[in-house]
Amino acid sequence: MLLATTFRELTQVCTDIQTKQQDYQLLVKQAEALLSGESDHIANAANLSALIFNNLPDLNWAGFYFLREQQLVLGPFQGQVACVRIPLGRGVCGTAAATGEVQRIADVHQFEGHIACDAASNSEIVLPIKHLGKVIAVFDIDSPELQRFDLIDQQYLSQIVDLFVQYSELGSFDGV
Repeated sequence: MLLATTFRELTQVCTDIQTKQQDYQLLVKQAEALLSGESDHIANAANLSALIFNNLPDLNWAGFYFLREQQLVLGPFQGQVACVRIPLGRGVCGTAAATGEVQRIADVHQFEGHIACDAASNSEIVLPIKHLGKVIAVFDIDSPELQRFDLIDQQYLSQIVDLFVQYSELGSFDGV
């Protein structure tokens, strides 16, 4: 009986992963359709924030911070009010911007230097946005659930960030 239960559980996990990947594949197509007709980075950031916030389960915030004079400044987002400025290297967003690496945090309360813009957030993924090899912004997504984000989320959200860079006019972005 134990083996049968384990097999059923394994089958369910595989099905859940396939469903999640299929959902993300559709979301990537929706993002491309949304972005392909517009080049303004603010308009694209606003629409991507809404798309992600309204289509991924268990989120309480999704939005952008743009790098301006060695600090991140709040851009378009969906969710509760947010921190307006984040110093480079501080918190999950500032760390992603400073390192240029995705930050996927299972429990933000265990992240040294975490900035609690919304006390309801328990896990977070922050994807740096690069133009000409330099970080110019981050895409931040928060969840009230612990361990909400996994490698599948990271893989497909990275594809969506790549689409944002591909379709948005970033040449005039003053960045740092």
